[in-house]
Amino acid sequence: MLGVHFAIAADQERALLTAGDRGDSDSVGEILENIEESWSDDGLTVDTDKAWNAIHRCLTDGTVDPDAGVYPLSHAVLGGRHLHDEYPVVYLSATEVRDVAHTLRSVEPTWLRSRFDAINDPDYLGAHDDTDFAYTWDAFTELQAFYDRAAASGRAVIFTAT
Repeated sequence: MLGVHFAIAADQERALLTAGDRGDSDSVGEILENIEESWSDDGLTVDTDKAWNAIHRCLTDGTVDPDAGVYPLSHAVLGGRHLHDEYPVVYLSATEVRDVAHTLRSVEPTWLRSRFDAINDPDYLGAHDDTDFAYTWDAFTELQAFYDRAAASGRAVIFTAT
């Protein structure tokens, strides 16, 4: 599964939350598809490819449990409000985005590496070596910068993995 974060506009946020409140996964999927198709490269999206999995594990308890870990680190990828039943579509409010952005700034490479090395889950599909960590760290730094931009713009964020 490939992961992407979007800093969404207010009208997109309202539409997604309305569909999510109704439990209408089909509408959430359609809205998300429209967001993906109309997106421009304006710095308000980040593609973490497959690294989202390791990033979430490092920021939580080593698993991909969306309820694992401690806020706000736990909300950088899978933590937050889930809007779809079949695949991750995770919503963070603008306030949560600011909290995540602030906390991600304090993550150092040595800390993330120690968390990466501690992943002990047979379901983790990465190589779990130096190259895999470099890939994870590169994606993490892009995610940090994305959250800073999203927070500065006052936007909510959607994470999806398909």
